Amino acid sequence: MSPKPTRPSPRGAQSQRARSSNRLRSWARHHRAMSLDSARRLLRHPIGSLMTMLAIAIALVLPTTLWLTLDSARLLDAELTESATLTAYLTSPVDDGEARRINEALAAQNGVAGTRLITAAEGMAEFQASLGLDDALARLEDNPLPASVVVTPADASLDAVQRLADTLESIAGVEEVRLDLAWIERLRHLAELGRRVALALAVLFGSGVLLVVGNTIRLAVESRRQEIEVVTLIGATHAFVRRPFLYSGAWYGLGGGVIAWGLLTLGSGWLSAPVAALARSYGASFSLPQLTPSSSAILLACSTLLGLLGAWIAVSRHLAEIRPR
Repeated sequence: MSPKPTRPSPRGAQSQRARSSNRLRSWARHHRAMSLDSARRLLRHPIGSLMTMLAIAIALVLPTTLWLTLDSARLLDAELTESATLTAYLTSPVDDGEARRINEALAAQNGVAGTRLITAAEGMAEFQASLGLDDALARLEDNPLPASVVVTPADASLDAVQRLADTLESIAGVEEVRLDLAWIERLRHLAELGRRVALALAVLFGSGVLLVVGNTIRLAVESRRQEIEVVTLIGATHAFVRRPFLYSGAWYGLGGGVIAWGLLTLGSGWLSAPVAALARSYGASFSLPQLTPSSSAILLACSTLLGLLGAWIAVSRHLAEIRPR
């Protein structure tokens, strides 16, 4: 008969769980100790640490500013697209009753959210009010302006609006449908160019952050070379040796992100009043983009990860060169 498999005793399983729990607590204590120790080391050299964080902040400000500006342009483009309208000019001459009939026919088409009829007399009155040429235009024998219908499309996308314009132009009584969305298309092309430029700058300045943090951590590794050789000689793993430097890189990145956030907030507050005054002088309303809580969290997370990655690259490279004597 084959022997029955032995089951671990409850006391042995409990002992194993206790050892695992002790290892986990020891690991957490070491992480906490290394994070505090790396922060204290940065505070011992405040000028050097602040200069490193300031260099990181400057590298983060420009791509973040472009990102916020493009985000504002995206919202503006959405508003402009939603407010896009078509103008259907009616055949001339046409009386008001026929113009109302054509207006009802246009409003009944699929894809039309609303219409507004402008008779020839109303169009002339608006034209006179906008130009201030009441006396000169009053001398005209006939009204040269045709009646028109302003059409609001249900779908504001460019393809849908273009299809709607072709449909409306085929209706009897409509002479021409004017659709001037080329400037919105140019705005979108500029926004796409800006996004690519912002991405290229983000990669470029992100690489600069990696170099700044990597060089700072490299100097820290060299200054503690003998300490690293000793702990490696008594059996410390690379993960154990690497841990305090990784926390230092994370602190550098987080500090640079906080300074960049402060610079962006101060700059936006400093420029918001003159920009708003300039926009009001042109009869427009515009405000500078602001850092929202979510965008602030993204900025701080990206800066911390960049500092962590730069420290990882620098420490891993130099640990491979350090051999205990």
